[in-house]
This record gives sequence, structure tokens and C-alpha cells, in this order.
Amino acid sequence: KDGVFLGADTRATGGSEVADKNCAKIHYLAPNIYCCGAGTAADTEQTTALISSQLELLRLSTGTQSRVVAAVTLLKRMLFRYQGHVSAALVLGGVDVAGAHLYQIYPQGSTGKLPYVTMGSGSLAAMSVFETGYRDDMDEADAVDLVKDAIFGGIFNDLGSGSNCDITIIRSATGLAEERRNFRTPNDVGQLRALYARPASLVPPPGATAILETQVEIFDAQPMDL
Repeated sequence: KDGVFLGADTRATGGSEVADKNCAKIHYLAPNIYCCGAGTAADTEQTTALISSQLELLRLSTGTQSRVVAAVTLLKRMLFRYQGHVSAALVLGGVDVAGAHLYQIYPQGSTGKLPYVTMGSGSLAAMSVFETGYRDDMDEADAVDLVKDAIFGGIFNDLGSGSNCDITIIRSATGLAEERRNFRTPNDVGQLRALYARPASLVPPPGATAILETQVEIFDAQPMDL
């Protein structure tokens, strides 16, 4: 009842490898509109950056706040044009003069407006949490806990999701967003690593490797020519 609540994990993968443990998946579109991205990280980042630029130009032209439906229309038209080859599956949320809105946008350009939505490889686990715990007119604290639990469902039950939980709150009262980066870090291993002391035998002292020969050559060239 207080606005729109967005959440995302922070794992970025390349095939079976974890490429980034703390990737930001909640993207800025406008002061009152944010977007969670699943799919190809480069596609989601560049697509949301493009639409954010277009919304900024529209605000400068009209002198009014960005409408959520305008952002959805720009995104769905752009994605439909590429017929799914731009791999950006999006959850878009925002508030405007017409109230709070939450949309899901598929890579092919189809959209849906629902009370709660999930996208990405961990979406089934997250959806099970939403279907169990969602109710109308939740207050802010309960909504944040529900979104956090849904993200945890993906983190702990899906190999493509992991690391931390990011939360963004867009409040109806102010029309502005509050970003809570690394809101929860259930996989933090800092304390565990602090308990481990590396054996001194594994830390080579300075000079342990002998230098057998030194050769220095001076080239008559500019640094950019080398």
C-alpha cells in the first residue's frame, strides 16, 4: 500500500562460472521508476540505459514526471523490434500520478501488470514465496521482508542466483526511490576467513626467489608506440 518494492540477487554468471559476485541488477530508469533485469547482463544494462536517456529527454521536453506506462511502452517496443534477440527479461516498478505500478516485460516485448511478479532463473522459487506470503495492503516492513525472502528463495535454490540481496523502495508518498544496496549478505565469508590463519610456511619472505640474471633494454620510442 506504500509503493513498489523491487528486489534482486547479485550473481552474474558466464555459463557455469560465476563472473561477478556483486552485480547490480536493479537499474535506474527515472527518479520514480526502477527496473530489475534478468537475462544477459550487457543487454539489460544497455537497454535500461537507453530507455533512461529517452525518458530524461521526454521529461525535459514536457516538464512533467515520467509516467510508468511510458517507460513500459518504450521498452516493449524496443524489445519487440529485436524479436527476443536482446535477452532482457525485466521487472519494472514505479509510481506516478496514476498510482503505483508493477510490470513484467519479456524479451519478446510482451508485458503483464500484476500485484507481484518474478523473472529470471530463480523466478520459480521466488514466486512460491510470493504466492505463500503475499496479501493486499501490506505495510512497508512486511513488504520488504517478503521481497527479501523471495530473493533468498532464488539465492538458495537456483545455481544461477546467489550472493547478496538488493532492495529498492519507491514510495507513493514522495515518488522517489530508496536504494538499499547489499541489504542482506547471507553468503558473506568475511568472518569465516578472519578465523583462518595462513601458515607461515606458505608466505615466502622477500628474497626467497633468487635472481639469476638482470637485463635492461632502453628503446628510443614513445610509450604509445610500444
